[in-house]
Amino acid sequence: MSDNNTRSRRSALFARGSWAETSRISSILRKETVGGALLLVATVIALVWANSPWSEAYTSLGELTVGTDALGVHLDLSLATWAADGLLAIFFFVVGLELKREFVAGDLRDPARAALPIAAAVGGMIVPAVIFVAFTAHVGDGAMKGWAIPTATDIAFAVAVLAVISTHLPAALRTFLLTLAVVDDLLAITVIAVFYTEDINLTALAVAALPLALFAFCVQRRIRSWWLLIPLATLTWVFVHESGVHATVAGVLLGFTVPVLRSRAAGGPDAGPGLAEHFEHRIRPISAGFAVPVFAFFAAGVTVGGFHGLTDALTDPIAVGIVCGLVVGKAVGIFGTTRLLSAVTRASLDSSVRWIDVVGISLLAGIGFTVSLLIGDLAYGMGSERDDHVKIGVLTGSLLAAVLASILLRARNRHYRNICEDEERDDDHDGIPDVYQRRD
Repeated sequence: MSDNNTRSRRSALFARGSWAETSRISSILRKETVGGALLLVATVIALVWANSPWSEAYTSLGELTVGTDALGVHLDLSLATWAADGLLAIFFFVVGLELKREFVAGDLRDPARAALPIAAAVGGMIVPAVIFVAFTAHVGDGAMKGWAIPTATDIAFAVAVLAVISTHLPAALRTFLLTLAVVDDLLAITVIAVFYTEDINLTALAVAALPLALFAFCVQRRIRSWWLLIPLATLTWVFVHESGVHATVAGVLLGFTVPVLRSRAAGGPDAGPGLAEHFEHRIRPISAGFAVPVFAFFAAGVTVGGFHGLTDALTDPIAVGIVCGLVVGKAVGIFGTTRLLSAVTRASLDSSVRWIDVVGISLLAGIGFTVSLLIGDLAYGMGSERDDHVKIGVLTGSLLAAVLASILLRARNRHYRNICEDEERDDDHDGIPDVYQRRD
């Protein structure tokens, strides 16, 4: 009887995962919360500066050119471009590490558990894209080029909102949100590589494969020497950038090459943390604490032009499509896909979760920022009028999604706080909540 109950629980949607994976996810979310706060600060500074009497200084700073093309590669880039192409590559390196670890050593190595966040991420991209196209199809003049803008989820901002409302959501839902956002980012970078790359220099792309292969060889041999790995990673980035493919793709490729140990014992009794875990521990603070906030500082600064300027921007079909895509499209796509998967597989929700909680998480995933702004720059050109409307649309849609999700999840907060007090009990004082041991 107990075996049947165990199998039933593990086949349910949003079933509780292992304690090791839950504790790891909780640690990541705490770090991302700090990153989300820094991201918010950088965004506010950019918006205030861009709408102040000193707005020209902000624009000039973003357009300041640094670098050279004397070496035969085009590295004379503005600071804003360095932030978008260079610093975001660090962010996507962490995304590559996290995604590989999830599917090699995490709970999502089980195909049944992996199917839900992957399907939800796909649904959460398709519906916003369709909504955006519906609003911009009649505009013409390349307006539909930004169809991918409302498809991204900003995990740093989403987690920061969770921290602010102090919700005690079940661990499975928090894991779902994090994994959904990571898969979302991978799909977004694939979209960037396929749909927002115009001319490809195959020679440069072939040359990039050499330092990438050397980097892969070194990390597979467990070499951690920064003086060797950083130059190889930099050369990979340089030649991917030169090839015409967006340079952030290099970050994902480098992350995928790093080996992941399924357990500490797999590397021997004295192996310690795997190389992927080691890199993630070192690089994630740089990504969340520096790379993404600096990108946000250069990307989010838009001159609104007062109430009339805001009104004009929000009546643009492009901005309306982005707002509706983030607020409505994300929620409908993620929640609808989850319900459809439940109906097709005849899997019910885990007893600790309610459908209203899934709605709240789906709304929270509508907070799009980092990748949305990046795609907006690529679609319409950095600094263009349409790009300004994209920024206003992304900020407005993300704010609405955050407010709606906060209202809904806050209402569930007291209920889950009481449950968490029971589930976090550790009567035998072994560092593992008793509920995980009872399940096992």
